[in-house]
Amino acid sequence: MKPTLQAVADAVGVSRSTVSNAYSRPDQLSASLRGRILDAARQLGYPGPNPTARSLRRGFVGSIGVLFTSQLSYAFTDPFAVRFLAGVGEAAERHSTSMLLVPLPTAVTDARRAVENAAVDGFCVYCVADEEWALDVIRARGLPFVSTAPRDDAGPDERYVGIDERAAAHSAAAHVAGLGHRRVALLADSVLPDAPAGPLTVPGVEQVPHPTTRGRLTGFADAFAEVGVDWAELTLVNAPGNSRKAAAAAVLGLFDRPDPPTAVLAGSDVLALGVLDALAARPAGDRPPVSVTGFDDVPEAAAAGLTTVRQPAEEKGRIAAELLLDPPTNTADGHVLLPTTLVVRDSTGPVSRS
Repeated sequence: MKPTLQAVADAVGVSRSTVSNAYSRPDQLSASLRGRILDAARQLGYPGPNPTARSLRRGFVGSIGVLFTSQLSYAFTDPFAVRFLAGVGEAAERHSTSMLLVPLPTAVTDARRAVENAAVDGFCVYCVADEEWALDVIRARGLPFVSTAPRDDAGPDERYVGIDERAAAHSAAAHVAGLGHRRVALLADSVLPDAPAGPLTVPGVEQVPHPTTRGRLTGFADAFAEVGVDWAELTLVNAPGNSRKAAAAAVLGLFDRPDPPTAVLAGSDVLALGVLDALAARPAGDRPPVSVTGFDDVPEAAAAGLTTVRQPAEEKGRIAAELLLDPPTNTADGHVLLPTTLVVRDSTGPVSRS
């Protein structure tokens, strides 16, 4: 039979609680007694208290979940996600807790089960769309959460850390508009569910479901509306994923149109770098002068000379975890908007008049 805590207690001649303290509260025992207990446990082959049962008794697990909508590999390949998770990890380490990555499968039933079964004390909700059901499941479990996408209907007790997506995107678009660009393409990933790669018609930006994408597209549209270019005159382009390859495929043929865009505003640096890849792949004599902007300022952006919006990825992750692990007593302090900066580099310039 598998050795038990009671077997160790009997072997040493102490109570079950004393054996338990040898593992969970060693300061309650003398070094000599604890040594006798651990020696007996090793001789019997007892591995120690079951961590799951111990967590249930304590009422906490010692782990926080990071909930996001992409595949698990995204957390290790997307440069912004990697930096965000580094910030979460820094805070978690400081609080002596661990981190569980919880990707949401495409099927809602499986996704709901993933949230229901995650063994965590709370969630950092990263880049999750308008899927209120996920938050409802977390609330039903009685667990706290911190969102990185502030919602318009967020209650006073909800905690979030993010940026003003609309204002940040406006700064990039206003810069491009100020350079004289009026034929403009807006590139984002997964604009609509199951949308194909390439130009896409969406009657109004409010119909874009993902709040982060919607906020950035709205900021772009605001800036061009100010110079007389309305939403219908902008070319909306969908990439079926946030990758350089997906972006390059999405803009394929875009610059061969009779009136091609003179600028592409991308919803992320990864997408913008994909546009630069697509332009670089064209024959040297067939590369139109196109201004390109990104969003995030990942490390690769500087090397590529990419004009972009800088947001503090690691700080966002660190603050999200801190709000979860050490919530402020003043609920207003749980609403954090971080600053952004427009970084102008060589990828943007005045519109060509040729």
